[in-house]
Amino acid sequence: MHTFIKPSAAIRQNYSEIASLCKETGEPVFLTKNGEGDLVVMDIVAYDQREKQLELREKLIEIEELRKAGATDIPAHTASENLRALLREKAYV
Repeated sequence: MHTFIKPSAAIRQNYSEIASLCKETGEPVFLTKNGEGDLVVMDIVAYDQREKQLELREKLIEIEELRKAGATDIPAHTASENLRALLREKAYV
C-alpha cells in the first residue's frame, strides 16, 4: 500500500486529480490541514470493497469465537442438504 498525502487545499484546487488518483490506485488519499492529518478521501468502489472485507472479517472472528466456545459444527454438504430440505418444505406450505 502506498500512502498519498496532500494538503487540504488540494481537494478544492485539484479535485479531478485527487479523484483520478483514488480511482487509478484504489488507495485512499490523506489530506492534511496545517500540517496535521484531517481527512481521508477514497474511491467509492474501494471503500465498498474495504467495508465488505471488514464485515467478512467480523463474521469470521465471530465464527471462530463460537468454535472456541464449543459450538458444534457440521460439514458444508450437510448444511447445504439441510437448507435444501427447508426450502422444499416451504415450497409445499
